[in-house]
Amino acid sequence: MINRHLPRRDHNQLFVTAFFLFLYSCAPKVPVTDYVDPFIGTDGTGHTFPGGAMPFGMVQLSPDTRSSGWDNCSGYHSSNPTILGFSHTHLSGTGAIDYGDILLMPMSGEYHLQPGNESDPKNGYRSAFDHSSEIAEPGYYAVTLDDDNIRAELTVTPRAGMHRYTFSSAEPAHLLFDLQHGLGDNVIASSLAITGENEISGMRRSRGWANDQFIYFTAQFSKPFDSVGIAIDDQINKGLLTASGSNIKGVFTFNDLKEPLLVKIAISAVDIGGASKNLAAEIKGWDFDYIRLKALQAWQNELSLVKVKGGTLEEKTNFYTALYHSFIAPNTYQDVDGRYRGADLNIHTLPENENMYTVFSLWDTFRATHPLYTVLKPSFAKELVRTLLTKAAEGNLLPVWELAANETGTMIGYHSIPVIVDAYMKGLRDFDHEAALNAMVESAMQDHLGLDTYRSEGYIALERENESVSKTLEYAYDDWCIAVMAKEMGKNGIAEKYFRRSLNYLNVYDQKTGFSRGKKFGAWVEPFDPSEVNSIYTEANAWQYSFFVPHDISGMVDMMGGDAVFSDRLDQLFTVSSTLSGRHQPDITGMIGQYAHGNEPSHNFAYLYNYVGRAFKTQERVRQIMDYLYTSSRDGLCGNENCGQMSSWYVFSAMGFYPVTPGQDVYAIGTPIFDEVTIYLENGQTFTINSPGTSSEKKYIQSAMLNGNAYSKSFISHGDIVKGGELTFEMSSTPNIEWGFNLKDRPLTSVSITAVMNPTISAPSGAFLKDMTITMDCGTPGAAIYYTLDGTTPSPTARRYRQPIQLTRSTTVKAIAMKDGYLPSYIESVNYNKLPNNISIR
Repeated sequence: MINRHLPRRDHNQLFVTAFFLFLYSCAPKVPVTDYVDPFIGTDGTGHTFPGGAMPFGMVQLSPDTRSSGWDNCSGYHSSNPTILGFSHTHLSGTGAIDYGDILLMPMSGEYHLQPGNESDPKNGYRSAFDHSSEIAEPGYYAVTLDDDNIRAELTVTPRAGMHRYTFSSAEPAHLLFDLQHGLGDNVIASSLAITGENEISGMRRSRGWANDQFIYFTAQFSKPFDSVGIAIDDQINKGLLTASGSNIKGVFTFNDLKEPLLVKIAISAVDIGGASKNLAAEIKGWDFDYIRLKALQAWQNELSLVKVKGGTLEEKTNFYTALYHSFIAPNTYQDVDGRYRGADLNIHTLPENENMYTVFSLWDTFRATHPLYTVLKPSFAKELVRTLLTKAAEGNLLPVWELAANETGTMIGYHSIPVIVDAYMKGLRDFDHEAALNAMVESAMQDHLGLDTYRSEGYIALERENESVSKTLEYAYDDWCIAVMAKEMGKNGIAEKYFRRSLNYLNVYDQKTGFSRGKKFGAWVEPFDPSEVNSIYTEANAWQYSFFVPHDISGMVDMMGGDAVFSDRLDQLFTVSSTLSGRHQPDITGMIGQYAHGNEPSHNFAYLYNYVGRAFKTQERVRQIMDYLYTSSRDGLCGNENCGQMSSWYVFSAMGFYPVTPGQDVYAIGTPIFDEVTIYLENGQTFTINSPGTSSEKKYIQSAMLNGNAYSKSFISHGDIVKGGELTFEMSSTPNIEWGFNLKDRPLTSVSITAVMNPTISAPSGAFLKDMTITMDCGTPGAAIYYTLDGTTPSPTARRYRQPIQLTRSTTVKAIAMKDGYLPSYIESVNYNKLPNNISIR
């Protein structure tokens, strides 16, 4: 039955709108939302979108300028000349493309079912546009579509979007729904149904980065459509009220519009009923400006968790835009009735007052984004931990890179673990600890992605798994996280096991070159160039991974030769040539020397100077990164935003501290960018960082006071921050090399046990004809190597290696390295084969 009674403009809602306007006019002279520029990151490699979103909302309503290509992972890129339409789901700053579901595009006069070409947009439904007509603010976006001179405006609630289209032509107005459109995906199934004279519903199921994604929607128009055409495979079928298939589109025509056309659409991952409930709950009337203002006020509330004074306009813009980008994902995933699609792709219902989220870019966000939530939004941080544990229960393992209830398996490590442990070690423990520890151990005990050899041999060899060094280093850090939580829970057996595994980083470090390197068949991979980007590292090279030992920085410093040598090595990282060799990797950007701020592995490196008593060098490099690699232009991000991580680094650093080691309740102090930063804590306290006169020149800390007492430490605890107080810095243009120099004033991460590095076994090849000489070495000074040639397990009673060994027959060589006071190395085992005389080696 068609409902002919359209919703009227609610007089009560008009009053509420006026009340909101009054409140907003009473706000501070410059609301913090005025400093947010959603266009930052929409050019270059930032991959952000400019459209409307609520804090952690389900809907991201934004224009799509292309539907494929790395530059368009968010759907929008500032270099593109046309707009395809406005879709309701987008990813913020990822390096892979997906979403772009439920596209709308207004037209007037003749309508089109195909998008057409960028070079001639009038031959399709896409439209040319000019950046000068664009407006973006938190929760709102507007643009003029030049082809038909249509003004498009978009705003949002958490689960719904609202469109306002102003047509300038007297010709019939059309609104296209294109369910085939998506960003880099393919439609598995879709459907569209006319459910009223001003209402439609449908669904889109797709396969892309997310292997099996479901989106349902309900849409209502402010005016009944005069005619409708549903297209199946781009052929209009007259009289159809429902259709399904892989290429479904609908064109809705309005003949005599006297006022702007409004459309409101809610989505759900569950079913159409869920979308309808979401729409009924979140957009009750047709007051577009009221919804826009509510969105803006929601962002004002969220961003006001931090207030800053001083700094330039650009610095404030960068800061609040970074905070805005940090609060876009993860996204709400449950409907208003508590139902959601689980990691098993079945429908579940949450307990009352619980929430579910999706989009976990954990390889990126464990570093700073999730730690930022522990400071600014601790209740939300706990919700995210509970979400991860629920997904583990439904999908059998903790998420690695979860998208729309699908585990994509993208990136490396098992970085749900540091998110959980960081919250736990900071006192955020409102979740099932036993279930969490069991889930973490389950992830660490898998046999995939090199974990089997990582466990048995202490590292991953290149012949077993690509990105072997990066995986070894990141598994070692994740294992340390398991160990510290197990120890805190009194699970000493588990703690000891994973502390030992956390030392596996030792087994990929080459003392002779000073870099973490790939091994193949027991020997270092040759030739070696630390600037080479190759399959040994994840989106990086040896420079960009050799300093990644956040859990045992003391051990890393000793391994590299001590404080002075380590400081010099960091200097080299920032001053060596930025030239890369090897394969092209678009993610490696934002270069200062071989430091690559545009990709995540480097993000804590500038703070490592604090750990060797050179805090002034941290201050110098951090300020350099903030000044030169973050700007307020459209290409103001030097690399992928990555669901908040690039921005969260800036938020922390601009406030003056950074979480070098998530899982430890300590932050390294850097250099604040504002005269005053006040954090409004969830517990009702405030923490203020005062840095009078700080600037690009006056970036060095001369002295500090915490709550009125002299403070010489180059770190601060999470507890000191969340109990409230005041940290004051005296800033200068001259470095104070003494501040933070003493051992007691340095941050510390260490593992209490020590282990011997694995021996290397080097040979000209893996096979020989007559005989072959092999050599052995161990990077741990003073370690003895014991070996066998008969396949038996070596021990101190076996032969000790003292000189090269000549092989004359097929041999399994096994070796172990030992040193008093150290745990022994893992056993290194290599098979060498003697070939028959009638076979040649080429």
